[in-house]
Parts: sequence; structure tokens; C-alpha cells
Amino acid sequence: MTIGPVQLIALGFDKPDFQGEIIDELERLRGSDTIRVIDALVVYKDADGEVAALKGSQLSKEEAEEFGAVVGALLGLGAAGEEGMEAGAIAGAEAASDGIDVFSEEEAWDVLAEIPNDAAAALILLEHRWAIGLRDAGGELLDLGRIPHEIVVAAREWAAANA
Repeated sequence: MTIGPVQLIALGFDKPDFQGEIIDELERLRGSDTIRVIDALVVYKDADGEVAALKGSQLSKEEAEEFGAVVGALLGLGAAGEEGMEAGAIAGAEAASDGIDVFSEEEAWDVLAEIPNDAAAALILLEHRWAIGLRDAGGELLDLGRIPHEIVVAAREWAAANA
């Protein structure tokens, strides 16, 4: 199995009105093999403080087992060298046989503690599938950073005012 770079992203939503747009967009990106959601946790707290949580993944059972085997092999390699790699792969595949479960119920409660009423938060562990071809062409991802949203907005406003 070929795995692209993996990244954890956190999203916040103030007064969300979810109508399926986010899931549709994630499915579109998966369909174009741009990204793949390994695991996701969305927590919503309504105006009265009532809580709802939703978990999801775009991995099939077979993909989850393969992903678990790769992660387990890496952990085994780090813990006990090549001898630990095989045992780690087997353990990882078995652990993921019911799906990848990166975010526990405990993390859901941690997220809840941080969001105000009438807001939502999402934790998404995703794989950057688009980067696999670049790696296969000899490229090596050295870092995966981000430009803060405020800077992008300020640059867009400056460009619009000075165009």
C-alpha cells in the first residue's frame, strides 16, 4: 500500500449550519484521489450546551487493515528493529480490522471543553494522496506547514486594493 503524507487538521465553526457541504467536499476530494480521510471527529455543542459527536473515515476495511499494518510495522521497527517490524505489522492490522480509531471518546471530551455553545470543532487526520506522485518522482517532503488564514486574507485584500 502506498501512503502519502499524513496531517492532522483542526477546524472550528461558529454558529454552524451543517447541510452536508463538508462531507460532500471531502468525498469529492477522495473521488479525485487528492486526499483520503483516515479518521475524523466532529463535535457540535448547540446553544443550550447539548452535545453531538460524529466520527468517520474514508478507509474501507481492507484499507484500514493495510494502513494499520504499515503504522504497526513502523512502530515495531522503531521499538525493536527489523524483528519488531513484522510483529508490529501483524498487531497493527489486527488493531485496525474494525477500522482506524485515532480519536478516542476522551479526545471528544477534550475538544468539547474548548468549544463554546453554538459552535463545532472537527479533528481530521488526512492523507495527502496528491503528493504520492511527487515522492515517486524522487521528491521528498521535508515539511508540511501552513500560512495563517489571517495573512492570506490580508494579502488578498491588499491585492484587491492595489490591482
